[in-house]
Amino acid sequence: MDKRKQANARVKMAITNALFELLTKKSIAEVTITEIIQKAEVARASFYRNYQSKEDVMVTLVRDILERYRKTADYDLSVYYSYQNVSRAFAYFQEYKQYVLNIYDSGFGTMLLEELNQFHESIAGTMPARSLEKYDLYLFIGALYNTAIVWLKEERPASIEDISNILLRRTNHVTA
Repeated sequence: MDKRKQANARVKMAITNALFELLTKKSIAEVTITEIIQKAEVARASFYRNYQSKEDVMVTLVRDILERYRKTADYDLSVYYSYQNVSRAFAYFQEYKQYVLNIYDSGFGTMLLEELNQFHESIAGTMPARSLEKYDLYLFIGALYNTAIVWLKEERPASIEDISNILLRRTNHVTA
């Protein structure tokens, strides 16, 4: 990678990290571009060279988290309905709890769900447009997402093991 690409990657990482840090203290609606660039210690032009808005940074953040999830998986992600995949998904939701809830509470829950849909579509590959299998996939993703949001909002949530088993049982993907 040439030096300009490396420098730009560092700028993007600084912006991403700055937004993540700011989201621990306030909602996305309250965060300003000025705050992001000051915390990232980058120029405004650098921000707009890479992103159109703070929401664009959020989409990138979500995609980066999902890509980390994909890269660190040591099992077959295409077997969505396995206990290992579901419990790992809940563990990831828990790890990024503050960010997920902040995105959701700021009115960007649909964006988060759409990114989860696209992530799972990329793993599943092309499904025929009339395939009934795709409905099963979207039903499962929606159930996982909605369950995770409610679970993360609880003061004393159920264990990852319990919530994973409930989801698999209720979506008829019972574990052995």
